[in-house]
Amino acid sequence: MHSIECLCIILLGGVINIVVQTGAKTNKIISYIDLFAGAGGLSEGFASLGFKPIAHVEMNRDACKTLQTRACYFYLMRENRLSSYYHYLKGEMTREQLLGLVPQAVLDSVICDTMSDDRMDHIFQRINSSMGQENIKHVDLVIGGPPCQAYSHVGRSRKCMKDDPRNELYKLYIQMLKKYNPTMFVFENVPGLLTAGGGRYLNDIISEFRSLGYELEYKITDAQHYGVLQNRQRVILVGWHAGSVHCYPELEKSMGKYTVSDILQDLPEIQPGQSSDEYKRQKTSDYLNDTGIRNKNDILTWHVSRTNIDRDRNIYRRAIEYWNNGHNRLRYSDLPSDLITHKNTNGFLDRFKVVAADLPASHTIMAHISKDGHYYIHPDISQARSITVREAARIQSFPDDFYFEGSRTSAFVQIGNAVPPMMAEAIATAIYKQF
Repeated sequence: MHSIECLCIILLGGVINIVVQTGAKTNKIISYIDLFAGAGGLSEGFASLGFKPIAHVEMNRDACKTLQTRACYFYLMRENRLSSYYHYLKGEMTREQLLGLVPQAVLDSVICDTMSDDRMDHIFQRINSSMGQENIKHVDLVIGGPPCQAYSHVGRSRKCMKDDPRNELYKLYIQMLKKYNPTMFVFENVPGLLTAGGGRYLNDIISEFRSLGYELEYKITDAQHYGVLQNRQRVILVGWHAGSVHCYPELEKSMGKYTVSDILQDLPEIQPGQSSDEYKRQKTSDYLNDTGIRNKNDILTWHVSRTNIDRDRNIYRRAIEYWNNGHNRLRYSDLPSDLITHKNTNGFLDRFKVVAADLPASHTIMAHISKDGHYYIHPDISQARSITVREAARIQSFPDDFYFEGSRTSAFVQIGNAVPPMMAEAIATAIYKQF
């Protein structure tokens, strides 16, 4: 996706060769299974470096459609036929026509199913079928992490989360390790995992992994240290066979002198309820160039703004003015009485928050952006709106050629739940060195 000092990607005859700095070439295909895949943010980092996805397992139908669309992108890229993909983004080709250009085996690698004790045998059958079609004998990696709501601090504040079945989803991940015995695995989640249940869940997870013969280590990783213009922390737990040469990968940090404005400046100004499919300028910022988030062939999609009522827009303007005048955040209790509609003026006072264009990192994009845009206000006071799907995707470091299937609400959920692809790429780069 973006320039990497230690690896070079070369497309030769439809096969991605990964060349290490020493100049030695390798055609080794590193295979992986992505669990609880979502829209594929974590997978994007691996696939963009030439890792081979055996299967993506995901329960959300729109996210599965997004995964299939992205699988089409990578297949057509290898076949030097990306023009067909761009025809799809322009609306000149139906999705059925796009899928028809790709072998069924590629599409079948996306398994739209719910990971549960009742469904695991069926999922195993699907994965075995994919391995047979691709003549893959061994799974090198398992990546992914169960939904984080049950471990998040917000989730734990709700009493119903105590008995939430999602607390136990890690056991299904462990079933996958038992079945396929991968060389390594990457298990990601929110920092709240470390303290959830008084640390019991983390201790149980580590104990289960070790019982399978794995050594492991975990670290809290912040996306902004790997080129993502967002403050987003995740726990990255990596395991490897005990006694092997593998270890916790050393991630190479990449922090340029950029600000969030570098994400936004080439996108056209729009008002609430409007959309645009044309970039404001052809020249892109150094950040977009250096990361590859936008390239010369890209088609602007999903630059669609939700509608905002006048009262909310008045609040947005106040929030932007507060920020512009000394980096102050608007508190809900600071609003005049005619703009206050909630009875609670003592809690959740930062419910209106501006995406700070002049900082090197935005606050965290979360799935709640699908509910309303109050927490993600565009910094341009003349627009006075919440950010678009494309703007949120860029903050998460998704490239512009990444297309999200489904409704706008669904696209926001997919983005908010994702691992930033550039952080995933840093993980994939470090892991590749160990193979």
